[in-house]
Amino acid sequence: MAHFAKIDSGTNQVIEVNVVNNSDVGGLPFPDSESVGIVFLEPWNTPGTYWKQTSYNGNFRKNYAGVGYTYDLVRDAFIPQKPYPSWSLNETTCRWEPPVPCPIDGKSYQWDEATTTWIEIQL
Repeated sequence: MAHFAKIDSGTNQVIEVNVVNNSDVGGLPFPDSESVGIVFLEPWNTPGTYWKQTSYNGNFRKNYAGVGYTYDLVRDAFIPQKPYPSWSLNETTCRWEPPVPCPIDGKSYQWDEATTTWIEIQL
């Protein structure tokens, strides 16, 4: 299966993600499948939108597209919404990272933006 993100051309924000059967993209691998898939999806296009193929496994365009993600034309990548103001974008992975790494000690944590620290969750 091939996956395609429908993107608002004004904001470059993903508004939906569709699955297309491999036979409908000619059985071609990416990047050759993209143009065939875009033609297949044309009947579902709306004014002010465009399509980009996305990889379920993140094999291209950095991340699998999700509704609310942004397509960055310069990086040719899908970038998730920024979860917290203090987090910064990793230019290699195009994923947001906290200013302090999460502890790796087998416990569960959640981010506290007010203190910019990880708080242990009591389960």
